[in-house]
Amino acid sequence: MTDLTPTMFDDAVARVRAEVASLHAELVRYGLVVWTGGNVSGRVRRGDDPRADLFVIKPSGVSYDDLAPENMILCDLDGDVVAGTPGSDRAPSSDTAAHAYVYRNMPEVGGVVHTHSTFAVAWAARGEEIPCVITAMADEFGGPIPVGPFAIIGDDSIGRGIVDTLSGHRSRAVLMQNHGPFTIGSSAKDAVKAAVMVEDVARTVHLARQAGELIPIPQDAIDKLYDRYQNVYGQTTDDRR
Repeated sequence: MTDLTPTMFDDAVARVRAEVASLHAELVRYGLVVWTGGNVSGRVRRGDDPRADLFVIKPSGVSYDDLAPENMILCDLDGDVVAGTPGSDRAPSSDTAAHAYVYRNMPEVGGVVHTHSTFAVAWAARGEEIPCVITAMADEFGGPIPVGPFAIIGDDSIGRGIVDTLSGHRSRAVLMQNHGPFTIGSSAKDAVKAAVMVEDVARTVHLARQAGELIPIPQDAIDKLYDRYQNVYGQTTDDRR
C-alpha cells in the first residue's frame, strides 16, 4: 500500500470537507430536504487500500445555514468519529452507520447522499420502483430505480439494504421502503447529481401516470441510451456526470 504523506492527507481532508459542506446547499437549492433532514458524505482516500479510507459527513441536527467545512465530521469506515479533528466534539449524522457500511463494501463509491425529496419519498412509501419510461432515466440510471428493504435508522441496516440492492445494478439510486432515496456516486458531487435526477424523474413519471398508461422503453434502447450518455455525451467524465 502507498500511504499518503501527512501533508497530502491533510489537503485531501480539507478538500472533501469543503466540498461536502458546499454540496449541502445544493440539496436546499433543489428542494430535496426540509429543516435539518438529509445528508451528504464524501470519501477521503488514503492510498491504495480502500479499507484505510475515511469519510466526511455532516453533524446531526444542525441547520443547513450553519454548515461549514470546519464543522463537517471526519469518520473512519466503522462510522467512528476521528478524535481530535475539527467537528469531533459533535455527533455525526444519524445515517453515519449506513454511509460507513456503503463505503466499506463498495470501494468504488466516493460519495453517498440521502434526501427526503417529495416525489421520490412517495414512491418509497408505496414500496414501488420507478419504471424506466423516459430517456433521461435511461441515460442516468440505466433502467428502473429499485426499491430497497425497510430498515430502521441508527445502525448499518440501511447501509446493508443499499449495498444489497445496488450491487450489480446500474442504478446509482435506491428508494429505501417507507423512508426515501439514497444515492451513490464516484464523488460526493456525482451522488448529489444523482439525488437531483431521482427527484426529477420521480416527479415526471408520477405525473405521467396520472394522465394515462406509461409506455416502457425497450431494454435494447435503454442499453444504447445508457452507453451513449455514460461514454460519449459531454466533454469529460465530470461533465457527463
